[in-house]
Amino acid sequence: MTIDEHARPLAHVVRGDLVESVHLGHLVLLDAGGAVSERRGDPDAVMFPRSALKPVQAVAMLRAGLDLHGELLALAAASHSGEPEHLDGVRRILSGAGLDESALDNTPDVPLGEAGAAAFRAAGKAPSPIAQNCSGKHAAMLATCVAARWPTEGYRDPSHPLQKLIRSTVDELTGDGAEHVTTDGCGAPLFSSTTTGLARAFARIAVAGPETPEGRVAAAVRAHPWWLGGTGRPVTRFCETVPGLVAKDGAEGVFAGALPDGRALALKVLDGSSRAIPAIVASAVERIGAGSDAVTELGRIDVLGHGVPVGRITAEV
Repeated sequence: MTIDEHARPLAHVVRGDLVESVHLGHLVLLDAGGAVSERRGDPDAVMFPRSALKPVQAVAMLRAGLDLHGELLALAAASHSGEPEHLDGVRRILSGAGLDESALDNTPDVPLGEAGAAAFRAAGKAPSPIAQNCSGKHAAMLATCVAARWPTEGYRDPSHPLQKLIRSTVDELTGDGAEHVTTDGCGAPLFSSTTTGLARAFARIAVAGPETPEGRVAAAVRAHPWWLGGTGRPVTRFCETVPGLVAKDGAEGVFAGALPDGRALALKVLDGSSRAIPAIVASAVERIGAGSDAVTELGRIDVLGHGVPVGRITAEV
């Protein structure tokens, strides 16, 4: 079975009185007991969660002895926007392990977002590993290797002890078993799961006790959502708005989140677009019983014509 075989509409793009585009995909909602309460499409189809796996990866790193807390632990689970404070935080993680940014082996890039990228280039800066949105995760991977007395050289290799531990942690928390392994955009190994498995993993992180690695990641994300994304980022805004939410976005249309009692959501937009995700997530949050006027507003995405609203992206959840 392919990932597209049973996809269903998750959102419609309406311009005027016509549906102009449709975003297909898979979505699952879990109740507090971990049972599926609603589903769209086939959330048991195997996919790549991309950066939505970062909180799970952070759990694995804490299990191996990584000693991060607060904002820097949130940054370890982040796809940050590359704002100056983010980059300073990456340097702080590295410095705490006796390293500097020359140790980073992730893909050189510019900050996320048009404004940040333009400012970076205007300052005459070239793409660099530290500016790439996964540099917090890579700095934490290196710090984990130092803490566990593993070699920092080759830390991205799937056969490295760090990546073996991350894979086993992904298997455990998702309950899926990583059937497929490839390389993510940042250069780190990427392990597959299902949309349902991703929701399970977030639920397990969200309900964990405060002294466990899972609970420490949850606490860091809840307390420091700006470090998880950045100014104006949807994942940051949802974590700021929904009490107790632990969430993470991923490339190619992936999003997952869970509440402290284990209610959870996860979705995969089949065309990889992120434009409808705020509308879908807002609707899903309301469906699991955590809606509010502020959440509804986060999901409002107007379709513009000559600079004024002429339609809207509407979720089918």
